[in-house]
Amino acid sequence: MSSTDLEFFRQNGFLLPGKVLTDEEVDRFRGLYDRDRSERGYFWRLIGPRGHQTVNCDPLITCPEIDDLLRHPRILPHIEAIIGDSLCLSEACFRHMAPHAGEQSQGWHRDLAHDLDHPLRTAFVHAMVYLTDVHEETHCFSISPESIDDPILETAAQLKRGGVVDIHGPAGTVVLFNLSVLHAATVRQTSHERKTLQTYYGRRSGPVLSQYTTLPARLWRDHADPEVRTFYGNLNEKSKLFSEAFGGDVS
Repeated sequence: MSSTDLEFFRQNGFLLPGKVLTDEEVDRFRGLYDRDRSERGYFWRLIGPRGHQTVNCDPLITCPEIDDLLRHPRILPHIEAIIGDSLCLSEACFRHMAPHAGEQSQGWHRDLAHDLDHPLRTAFVHAMVYLTDVHEETHCFSISPESIDDPILETAAQLKRGGVVDIHGPAGTVVLFNLSVLHAATVRQTSHERKTLQTYYGRRSGPVLSQYTTLPARLWRDHADPEVRTFYGNLNEKSKLFSEAFGGDVS
């Protein structure tokens, strides 16, 4: 990552590497996504009080090939530069937003408190990959920019100070952001679907983020590459319980 990109993240809490995936990669990963929704629909569930999104947070179980995107060589270096430490996977979810006939809505939130001990106040980086085109007539991701030097404000005050940036881009676009910065899914009246892969990265020495994603033993225990084993090795309780249930060793 360039010093300019790092400074942009410092001043805004997010970064736009742009269209990172090639068209061929978009076709491949969107095909895996569509196969997963078609053949593994029982893993998908509604989330949120408005029910605008369905998710599968176990894509490593239902779609093993998605590892190629979770460890994509044109994405991870940006995240490593932000985190400043060895990375681990904390959560990964396929997400789907269907066409919507109602009014626009936004559920502004911060996923967790800022890490005030980190130089960029960032405990986890959320990487969102658009697998469909996102523009003014589709659902999109929105964020309220925030500098690491800014006081941390409640929602209304932050929106007044920082305003709102809607992130648009063609399929293959990647958005990286500090999940402690105020953000929302903007639900629009639209005939278009939005398809994304949303991945959360943390520090290998840091805490577990959630219990949503099961990390399979083929990656954290059995993979031939020790770096891959470590990348997937910060196990949440859900992963430990599944491993123990099937006779695995989580020590």
